[in-house]
Amino acid sequence: MSSKPPREAATAGAGAAAPPGQLQRHIGVPDAVMIGLGSMIGAGIFASLAPAARAAGSGLLLGLALAAVVAYCNATSSARLAALYPASGGTYVYGRERLGAFWGYLAGWAFVVGKTASCAAMALTVGSYVWPGQAHAIAVAAVVALTAVNYAGVQKSVLLTRVIVAVVLAVLAAVATASLTSGGVDAARLEIGADATVAGVLQAAGLLFFAFAGYARIATLGEEARDPARTIPRAIPIALGITLVVYALVAVSVLLVLGPGGLASAEAPLADAARAADADWLVPVVGVGAAVAALGSLLSLILGVSRTTLAMARDHHLPHALAAVHPRFKVPHRAELLVGAVVAVAAATTDVRGAIGFSSFGVLAYYAIANASAWTLTSAEGRPARIIPVVGLAGCLVLAFALPLPSVLTGAAVLLIGAAAYGIARSVGPYRGGP
Repeated sequence: MSSKPPREAATAGAGAAAPPGQLQRHIGVPDAVMIGLGSMIGAGIFASLAPAARAAGSGLLLGLALAAVVAYCNATSSARLAALYPASGGTYVYGRERLGAFWGYLAGWAFVVGKTASCAAMALTVGSYVWPGQAHAIAVAAVVALTAVNYAGVQKSVLLTRVIVAVVLAVLAAVATASLTSGGVDAARLEIGADATVAGVLQAAGLLFFAFAGYARIATLGEEARDPARTIPRAIPIALGITLVVYALVAVSVLLVLGPGGLASAEAPLADAARAADADWLVPVVGVGAAVAALGSLLSLILGVSRTTLAMARDHHLPHALAAVHPRFKVPHRAELLVGAVVAVAAATTDVRGAIGFSSFGVLAYYAIANASAWTLTSAEGRPARIIPVVGLAGCLVLAFALPLPSVLTGAAVLLIGAAAYGIARSVGPYRGGP
């Protein structure tokens, strides 16, 4: 961490050359919003609606609303903390500075391990859409290509994200328009029936929450934002608001033509909605949109994991060699190469799409620590209304334990392994990071 006070460090170097070992501040509000959209408007919307409908039935929209409320609280807490601590690492930094070294480490562990598996899953999703018979090979190629883009600098990543977001939004708009203008629309399908239970709605909210979780990527890039005290608090709610509108529109339009039962049984919900709307020509377009969306998620995930890896390496929680910053491109190049290599190996050798429940649990643990950190802020430090971190923390814990039992057990086991590794490392040598 810089020796400067947080708010002074937040503006130092904006628009100027970065000092050695520090990342370059290139990102303004529009680019930060685009990174957030690329993270959130990703493959999740193509895949999460069906399992959420199976859990909530006709209460699907209630689950979406609950997920949005928790996401808003998390985003607000993260934005206030990111403005105060504009360094790479996101909640790893916030937890370390506000709650102590262990809680920051636990957040970073949950993020890096869980999201590395998510990277492999997104890569395999790309492969399964582009060339099902060679899904692993395509997945590895996608990881290599996007790692190269990230290595060339965050501005290149932002440029590619703009293209990806434009394509995905166009596909989602086409599906929503075809559904809403078809003869198969039935408003009665939006009614909430007796099949909607509290437990089912909570589980659906837990499943849908991760479609919103990408705003963390904006916070992890705090060291690369121009005037982060202004940029990040503006970008996070804008990106979240746009995403909520898009998801609500898509969910309503799909429900109107498929109904809760049809959506729950759908293998490819948006493609099935296009067929139900007599728009079969859209089916291959949806496939392209899903592949592009998965690419966008993968791109932003590699960005976020590499920045958190950089922060943890600076504090010697990971090998310190990973803290290196490229002198020309001003990116954590060793961290990016390592993340890319691990993800490529996982994508080439395993099928983790059905075995990353711990990632869901880990993300909620990550945001729980963010909300607990925000609770400790003073009014002079930009503390949000007290109700926001309280609702955010409670919401994260409730949704985490409302997930399917295998996800809860696996996620808890991963956190325990991380805690044990921390204890062993502390017993071997002194911690050399922040407080």
